[in-house]
Amino acid sequence: MNTRRHFLNNTLGLGLTTLLPISVYATPFVEQNQEVKLFPKALKPGDTIGLIAPGYAFPPEVLQETIDILTKMGFKTYHTDRVLKPYGYFSNTDDNRTADVNHMFSNDDVDGILCVRGGYGCTRILSQLDYGNIAKNPKALIGFSDVTALLNGIYKMTGLVTFHGPVGSTLDDSYSIAAFENILSSQNKNITIKNTVLETKYTSIPEYERYTITPGIATVRLCGGSLTLINAMIGTPQEIDFTDALVCIEDIEEAPYRIDRMLTQLIESKTFKDASGIIFGICAGCNESTNPKSFTLKEVIMDRIKPLNIPSAYGMSFGHVKQNFTFPIGVNATFRTEDQTITLLERPVS
Repeated sequence: MNTRRHFLNNTLGLGLTTLLPISVYATPFVEQNQEVKLFPKALKPGDTIGLIAPGYAFPPEVLQETIDILTKMGFKTYHTDRVLKPYGYFSNTDDNRTADVNHMFSNDDVDGILCVRGGYGCTRILSQLDYGNIAKNPKALIGFSDVTALLNGIYKMTGLVTFHGPVGSTLDDSYSIAAFENILSSQNKNITIKNTVLETKYTSIPEYERYTITPGIATVRLCGGSLTLINAMIGTPQEIDFTDALVCIEDIEEAPYRIDRMLTQLIESKTFKDASGIIFGICAGCNESTNPKSFTLKEVIMDRIKPLNIPSAYGMSFGHVKQNFTFPIGVNATFRTEDQTITLLERPVS
C-alpha cells in the first residue's frame, strides 16, 4: 500500500484544531483529588483510536504496522502529520508532541489514544499538557516504557484512569491483544489478570524467573511502570504518591548496580516506604554485568525490597517483553503473591 496515500486517508476529515501555540489554548489546572476518579469509556469495534508519538521518532512502516493491527482488531485509526516529523531523536518538537496529546483528548471523533512507541521525551512535555482539557474529555490512554510518565502524571493531575500496556509497535502478539481487549473493552467487574505461560526458550533466562519476595495479599490502587521513569518523576509536580499503593515496576537493559541505585533512590523518596505492595514485571536484560563480582538482579531485588516487609513478587507478564498484559493505573486491585494474580475491584472503563 502506498504509505503516503494511506497517511492522507487517515488524516483527512478530522479537524486539526491544535495548530495554535500551546499558550493560546492551554488552561491552568489545579491537581485533582485522586479520590475522585475519572473512568474512560470502554472501547468497542468501530471506535477510533488516535495514534500519538510523545517520545522517540520511528519509521513510517512502524506506524503502518500499528494501523494494520488495530484495523484487524476492528478499530478505526487516526493520526495527525505531527507523528512523522522527526526532530533529532524525538518524533517532533516538544510543542508539537504536546499539541498532539492535547488534540487527541479534545477531538470528539477520537475514542481512545494509543502511543505508537516509547523511547524518551514524555517527561519533557508533562508541564505543558492541558490537564483541564484532559479532565473534561476522559479517554483511555495506553502505552508503557517512557509513557509511564504520561500515565502516572495524568492520573495524578486529573484522576483519569490510564492504562499501562503495549504501544503500537509491540501490540502484535495474541496474549497482549487479548489482555488489551479484556481490560479496555470488557464490561465485567472483578477482572483477574494472570501471567502468560512461559515459552520454553525463556525458562532458563534468569530475568524470567517468577518468585515471591515477601508473601502476602495487598488490596490497594495500582500505579507505576518503568523504574527509570518512576525515578525521573521524583521531585516533579507529577511525582507518584506511593502511599497505600500497589507499585508495578519493570525496566530493560539496566545493569544490576543501576537497578540497585534506582531502587535505593526510590526507597529514600518521600512516600515509597508507605506503599502496600510491589509487583515486578520482567526486567529484560537487567541481569547482565561486565563486573564479575556483580550481584545478580534477583539478589539486588531481594536485598532492596524484602526489608520493606510488604507483599511483593517478581516475574509478572508486563514490561519490555513480547507478551505484555494491560493494567489500569489508579484502579483498586488485589494482588496475591502466591499465584501472582491481580484482581481488579473496579471496572476500569465505564
